[in-house]
Amino acid sequence: MAYVRFESPQRHERGHFPGVFALANGLAGAGRLTAAQQRFWRAGNDWYDAAYPTPDAAFYDPERYPGAVSWFKTTATHLIERIPGYLELLAAHGVPCREVRSADPGRVIYEDEVQIVVVPHD
Repeated sequence: MAYVRFESPQRHERGHFPGVFALANGLAGAGRLTAAQQRFWRAGNDWYDAAYPTPDAAFYDPERYPGAVSWFKTTATHLIERIPGYLELLAAHGVPCREVRSADPGRVIYEDEVQIVVVPHD
């Protein structure tokens, strides 16, 4: 199985690389989006919220699971094909985001049909 993640090339203060949704949510939370971008972001997030399960927040507990992050399974093409819109949104604000692929991104602590949450290898 192969996995893909879209993330910042810069580490967050907690040590991980924030993912595409965290980056977009940060722009929205800071009030930096135009009205059209805000509509895209809200509609996109609502679509993703309905399209696949959200892992319990406990999987992202930095003490229990340090550095835990989510990866799409590459078979989740219906989810991955919508990411370019988020990448365009980030690029419009000068926020870098890279695509990373791996067959073994870390110790799996959660898995469903379309994604995994892992604690990255050291």
